[in-house]
Amino acid sequence: MKKRGKKIFPFSENRLPQILAWAAKHEYFSFLNGNKYQTLHGSFPDLLFIGKVDFIESSKNSFEKLNSLIKDKKDWLYGYFSYDLKNEIEKLDSKNPHTIPINHIGFYIPETVIKFKKNAIVIESFQDPDTILQDISESVSIKIQFETSPLTALTPKWKYINNVNTIKSSIVEGDFYEMNYCIEFTADATSFDPASCYNQLNSISPMPFSAFMRTGDTYLICASPERFVKKESNKIISQPIKGTSRRSFDKKEDEFLKQALRTSEKERAENLMIVDLVRNDLAKSAQTGSVKVEELFGIYTFNKVHQMISTITALSNSSIKISDIVKHAFPMGSMTGAPKIRVMEEIECLEDSARGLYSGAVGYIAPNEDFDFNVIIRSIIFNSHTNKISFHVGSAITYDSDPEYEYNECLLKAESLREVLT
Repeated sequence: MKKRGKKIFPFSENRLPQILAWAAKHEYFSFLNGNKYQTLHGSFPDLLFIGKVDFIESSKNSFEKLNSLIKDKKDWLYGYFSYDLKNEIEKLDSKNPHTIPINHIGFYIPETVIKFKKNAIVIESFQDPDTILQDISESVSIKIQFETSPLTALTPKWKYINNVNTIKSSIVEGDFYEMNYCIEFTADATSFDPASCYNQLNSISPMPFSAFMRTGDTYLICASPERFVKKESNKIISQPIKGTSRRSFDKKEDEFLKQALRTSEKERAENLMIVDLVRNDLAKSAQTGSVKVEELFGIYTFNKVHQMISTITALSNSSIKISDIVKHAFPMGSMTGAPKIRVMEEIECLEDSARGLYSGAVGYIAPNEDFDFNVIIRSIIFNSHTNKISFHVGSAITYDSDPEYEYNECLLKAESLREVLT
């Protein structure tokens, strides 16, 4: 396989909307954006992948196909895992309706890779880099007023509260300890520009694992604060989130809310359950005795919320495959609950629609087989063929959960998404 041509060009950040407008013209692309967050183990590198010279899109034997693509091509890969990949990992199925259907996985070898550096971009492409830069320069970034039908909650509030009480009863009966229960909002678009939507969402809610992706008719507009799993050399890193608090414009109140989250027994208990689950998941791919909790109950502040994030690391077994690391940890415990298989069965019974991309992951695999994937939350999904808009929100339900509080937490997580769309 021939090598991509490479060239460095001056670049200023104010041209990012222009480059994303150019990217959005392509049927397949993915932009990963760390928004310069200095978090433990870093954030997403700023990368833009364009086009596909080879690919897999699969809902059967997906891990085997991904392994073959990695082994045979030894190139950059970008793509996603959808939530229903769980059905290939465990004896599970999904019968709930999909608002925006998608394959279990989609991975693509890009025609062009653009790396964003300080005051410069590096264009690596099978096309002429100068021609690509010219195409970018001729693109026009637009900002339009979106026209959509009113957002509709597929699960009304009364049903949400009833289901939370059902979950709490199941916990009392010993069926499981914690469940991440999610609801979906939908709308129909008559005027909608995905690139403009991403720019607006990233402006009001910049996150360390932000992403903007298109695969065919489906767009992902993602403002995720959460890392699913990263591999750097032989180190595996997972950073689950459990624990959310609103922000306040008043500095004293904001600090009070932050400290209340830090000391909340309920939030710490939820977080600890998921930490234990992730430790177990990583241990399946790790050298014996190498799993460590590097940070427990870390509090991180973002534009709209405070979050409780813990960091678990391990040293990978030398013979482990990339797909096995993902397989052993997917879906991420922060989006299921514990024990994982039992709560995933209950999720299918109680939730009114399929999650699709939501609760999945998007990211990249580098030629040296390092990789980084986020958790697809705080995300808008749009299908340009059906003009459907969808987003999910959820929260962890435990024995101590108050249904009204949990519903309000869902609305808090939806705040930025609703602000962009309405």
